Amino acid sequence: MKKYLILTGAGISAESGIQTFRDSGGLWANHRVEDVASPQGFQKNPKLVWNFYKERFAETLKVEPNPAHLALSKLEKALQDDFYLITQNVDGLHTRAGNKRIYEMHGRLSSAFCTGCSKRYQVSELDLDSDVPLCSKCGKILRPDVVWFEEIPYYLYEIEALLKSCDVFVILGTSGTVYPAAGFVMTAKLFGAHTIAINLSKPDNLNFIDEFYLGKCGELLPPMVDRILEEL
Repeated sequence: MKKYLILTGAGISAESGIQTFRDSGGLWANHRVEDVASPQGFQKNPKLVWNFYKERFAETLKVEPNPAHLALSKLEKALQDDFYLITQNVDGLHTRAGNKRIYEMHGRLSSAFCTGCSKRYQVSELDLDSDVPLCSKCGKILRPDVVWFEEIPYYLYEIEALLKSCDVFVILGTSGTVYPAAGFVMTAKLFGAHTIAINLSKPDNLNFIDEFYLGKCGELLPPMVDRILEEL
């Protein structure tokens, strides 16, 4: 059985109503990205950053996984150990859809950790009425468990091993501009994987993609998954 590795980006979540990372003006929900998505921004104004992520967390609770998320869950259940999912998204929609073999390389909005002792918390357990949540163990400031600019994404060693061993690499809803994720297709292709992509526009790394489909993931992915399952 072929080994499938999936990479998802902001486009798949946008179809559920989640705001994409930034607009053409370099803003995210009317904030400068540097102010709300960098260690320096957090150090300068943790209240602003926490208010921003509280809003993003609340936003995720108002949306549901879309047909693309559900198709990936269906594919995982069929392929079992021959399926893994990497996501650049932090909204947790893949988990809610039922995926378990998942690497959330940029963290997740539903989690936080202490800047002092590193104790981890579920955001749903925190007192979100406070300006800046504090650690119950050491009293230091908590921060969202989201990878910011200038920080190293999670699971890069595990992801590299998967890229080198997969037979099919599928890229969903990503423009191919943000590294290191934009370079994953190059590694997969170099090690012999067949590469497929679905996106609303042609990605920057199109030269490394064998099959490109222009359109919405929620419309194009479910029939693609059905065809894969028919061939098993």
